Amino acid sequence: MLEMRPDCERCGADLPAAAPGAFICSFECTFCAGCAEELDDRCPNCGGELMDRPSRSAALQEKFPASSERKFNGPSR
Repeated sequence: MLEMRPDCERCGADLPAAAPGAFICSFECTFCAGCAEELDDRCPNCGGELMDRPSRSAALQEKFPASSERKFNGPSR
């Protein structure tokens, strides 16, 4: 099951689990659409392809909550 990380690792933008616009690699490194585009859809951590992260419905979020652990560590642009 996907962690549904709450933020972009590069810029810190909020990425709610129920909203579109997040991109992930196979290790679930998570980026916003703008950063994914700037990265040419390649994960800077592992080199993997960044793909659209599926959203999670509100009903399923209650049973399977998204992660609250933020991964953004400050400016990196």
